[in-house]
Amino acid sequence: MRDKVLEQAVQFSIDHESTWDRDVTENWGVHRHDPHPWNRLLGPVHARGPVSGTIMLRGEKLRSWGEPQRADLTFSVAKTYLALLAGVAHDQGLLPDVDEPIGKRVPGIGFDDGANAQVTWSQMLQQTSEWGGSYFGLPDQADHYRAVTFGVPPDGKKGDLRPLAAPGTYWEYNDVRINQLSLALLHLFQRPLPDVFREFITRPVGATENWRWVGYDKAWVEIAGQRVQSVPGGTHWGGGLSISSEDQALIGQMLLNEGRANGRQILSSAWLRRMQTPCALAPYYGYLIWLNHERKMFPSLPASSYFAVGAGSSFTWIEPERQMVVVVRWLNSAHADEFFGQVLKAVDSQ
Repeated sequence: MRDKVLEQAVQFSIDHESTWDRDVTENWGVHRHDPHPWNRLLGPVHARGPVSGTIMLRGEKLRSWGEPQRADLTFSVAKTYLALLAGVAHDQGLLPDVDEPIGKRVPGIGFDDGANAQVTWSQMLQQTSEWGGSYFGLPDQADHYRAVTFGVPPDGKKGDLRPLAAPGTYWEYNDVRINQLSLALLHLFQRPLPDVFREFITRPVGATENWRWVGYDKAWVEIAGQRVQSVPGGTHWGGGLSISSEDQALIGQMLLNEGRANGRQILSSAWLRRMQTPCALAPYYGYLIWLNHERKMFPSLPASSYFAVGAGSSFTWIEPERQMVVVVRWLNSAHADEFFGQVLKAVDSQ
């Protein structure tokens, strides 16, 4: 019974593929919806694969489909991975206090003056920082009044200049600010973030080397005497993280296991609990991760579920009650709740 219902769910996902072209065209991506002059790519992108996914139940792979080993762009799933890297820094003592202003530990990169000097790591991780400035020429204004599927609609037009509130008092999904957080983490670690991600996340969970995380063409800085590329927390303007669904599932399994993988504590359970703590201003959001608060995000799923979400769409669904991880790529997001509900029905069937 389970196999039949699960097959129906998988076929449903295949039948409801993203409307994005598989090849990169001028009608492809998120940036094209931005007002001029921010509606252009600043870094590389590549063609995508078909609807693909991986389901893990109680630590065992239940099903993979599509091209689950293909390294595809994750878009904003990379934001969640930045939160994992912040956790690595916290666990190692590089970031002992998330409520400390960022400029105290990494001066000289845009957190030194005015309201920006008050911005803390936790505010950046919760998207309440109200940081103002430019990331390699891209201003935070590019994402003012940005609407997101699971958030409260803004009261303005995207890209219009909005008066900034005090840090910590306004929630806004904003890629530029998260890219600035990535730059701060780069300066904190004093080494390329993809190297940190490989050493402390992907290799310990048993992922392949078949992934890459690249930045915008001009996003280069000098770190410890070397020229290093700063990587973005998504692919809004190109670049970003390309990784397979099976590798993502292994990272999701580590989250489900409270930070453990292959007999090792990869991240502290305390940090993962912080990530899942609802933001007071946006209870559907934690530390760069989406929460199914009051089942408003996905009504078919338990409120305990949480997600990494990327445009296109890319989902990593963590379901603690059934000890399940579901990764699905290039599913039309309008049908995500129904697909997840079908998967839930399948694993609950006998």
